[in-house]
Amino acid sequence: MQTLRFTRNPASNLLLAALAYFSIMFIGGCAAHAEDKSVATASAAKPAPGIPVDGNIVKPAVLKDELEITGTLEPNQQVDIVSELPRKIVRITVKDGASVQKGQLLFEMDNADLLAQLEKLHQQEKLAKLNEERLRDLIQHEAVVQQDYDQAFTNLKVLEAQIVELQVTLAKTRIRAPFSGNIGIIHVYPGAVVSVNTVLTHIEDNSQVKVDFHVPEKYAQTISTGSLQKFTVASDTKQYTAKVVAKESGVDQNTRTLLIRAVSQNPGRKLLAGQSARMQLALHADADALMVSSQALIPTSRGYNVYIVKNEHVQLIPVDIGQRGASTVEILHGLNNGDTVVTSNLLRLTPDAQIRFASLK
Repeated sequence: MQTLRFTRNPASNLLLAALAYFSIMFIGGCAAHAEDKSVATASAAKPAPGIPVDGNIVKPAVLKDELEITGTLEPNQQVDIVSELPRKIVRITVKDGASVQKGQLLFEMDNADLLAQLEKLHQQEKLAKLNEERLRDLIQHEAVVQQDYDQAFTNLKVLEAQIVELQVTLAKTRIRAPFSGNIGIIHVYPGAVVSVNTVLTHIEDNSQVKVDFHVPEKYAQTISTGSLQKFTVASDTKQYTAKVVAKESGVDQNTRTLLIRAVSQNPGRKLLAGQSARMQLALHADADALMVSSQALIPTSRGYNVYIVKNEHVQLIPVDIGQRGASTVEILHGLNNGDTVVTSNLLRLTPDAQIRFASLK
């Protein structure tokens, strides 16, 4: 240690004493600052008490219970156009895939022999009318017996009935559209001789389509007539709406499913008969469902438990779950609105363990 020596000069001695004083104060201040910084660093490095976890506050949410099944699209009306007579096709008035109106002529068949028969009957009818009128005048003067008049009257009525019958047969040689729709592929050509029930073409009315689908018997009473259901098809991404119009009278004993039919409008004729429909059936909706993250569930042999937070400590609570979603689960019993559940670090927790939140949603 260096010893300060004072000289006999009072001014010099005073200056040396001041320098010594300030040196001692500076060294002491540096030491105190270093000590405070060390204490602050040690205090900052010390973690807060409790196990870090993520939390989820339980709040009511809208839960829609849906059932995804596959249905089949059917046309509003469809029928095979066939011939009722064994005749030759003489004219086809439509083309493949054409749009036609109800009553429009599609096929015309050879009917020359039928027209000749009809003319013959008309001539016989004229003669029968003259004979009936003459006998009616005579019977009023009692010039003929009643039996003769009755025979003439009956002959006239028989001829009229034969004419009507032949006209019906003639009408069958001109095949018309039974309803408005679209013609399919035509399978015959003019000159072809067709037999009875030969399919000439197919006609469909797809101004609206029917959606037929089967639901498990447990949902037989859930899907009600008049309800609106959503569906999509593979040909586009649009979501369509169908109205349930009918249900089968009973459950299929082989599949234990119930056939249900819905009807959807078909603007632009984009929906085609035979397409598969992916149905999203709305079974029921709950506006006050308690939903939590599925990460909060702790499976046990008796069901599921969750940790809830009370005063920065956790409690293990058994719960009953309902419908599951992609990342959430419905809690039926065990939790209340406003409870906070732990969703992470579950393996480190024990009942009554102290925690601190790393995040809270």
